[in-house]
Amino acid sequence: MNLDHSHFEHLLELRTGLRRFLRWSEEQAKSAGLTPAKHQLLLAVRGHPDPSGPTIGELADYLVLRHHSAGELIGRTVKDGLVRRNPDSRSKSIVRVTLTPAGAAKLDALAEAHIEEIAHLAPTMRTLWRQLEHATNGDTPHPAARALGWPPD
Repeated sequence: MNLDHSHFEHLLELRTGLRRFLRWSEEQAKSAGLTPAKHQLLLAVRGHPDPSGPTIGELADYLVLRHHSAGELIGRTVKDGLVRRNPDSRSKSIVRVTLTPAGAAKLDALAEAHIEEIAHLAPTMRTLWRQLEHATNGDTPHPAARALGWPPD
């Protein structure tokens, strides 16, 4: 690939936009009385496809943490009354995590603001994705773009 200045401009815009969103998200979590890590944990629990809740290992994967670090974060969040640990119905050696009503309420309030912010940023981010996509492979989505869900179905 032959990179020109526009590639770097687009990468800078994309990374800056992502970092600004993440910084904004951290501030939103703090204003709701959560650490950014606890906010991400609540989102991982709520977004998990199994209604019985994710395992600690699955949460570690979602949060990109080591198993013991995820367990410590879960423990602190249990003490805050935002999540609970539950034995798996099929295997008592597996622990699943679910939201408490207080955790769900905090997450719902944050999620609404996040969805609104993402909707606000979406047009700019779509444009940047397209520019990077076309700059690298023409009309064929780059594997990294496909891994991130671009183009949307």
